[in-house]
Amino acid sequence: MKKIEFKITIDASAAKVWDVLFGLKSYPKWTAVFAEGSQVKTDWKKGSKAVFHDGKGDGMIAVINENIPSQYMSIKHIGQIMDGKETLHDWGESLENYTLTEKDGKTDLLIDMDITEEWLDYFEKTWPKALDKVKEIAENPDEHVET
Repeated sequence: MKKIEFKITIDASAAKVWDVLFGLKSYPKWTAVFAEGSQVKTDWKKGSKAVFHDGKGDGMIAVINENIPSQYMSIKHIGQIMDGKETLHDWGESLENYTLTEKDGKTDLLIDMDITEEWLDYFEKTWPKALDKVKEIAENPDEHVET
């Protein structure tokens, strides 16, 4: 596993950025960069299961490792879904972390995650696009975000 990081500054409060990241309607908007039709089934509570899927039968299984609203979310990946079938894996500490730090009405969003070599190139190209989409949604005053 290799740890990778991505960071962006967004001209919005941490609460607004949080709502964009994990909101019911906004989540599919920014994650479409990874896979069109992306969705998640979870309540985002610590210890809860999270199923991330692309609407075509493929995706990831995770557990919410930590949730400190508007500050920090840690997601531990524990398996995958291929052709609609769940398979659990022992990937060790395969974490995807979201850290939000607000200062003067702006929020620094840091994403760090553990990734296997086979997915490194994909995520290094895709995460910056996803963060640009989060920024676009969060900074748009006409965008209504529901959690």
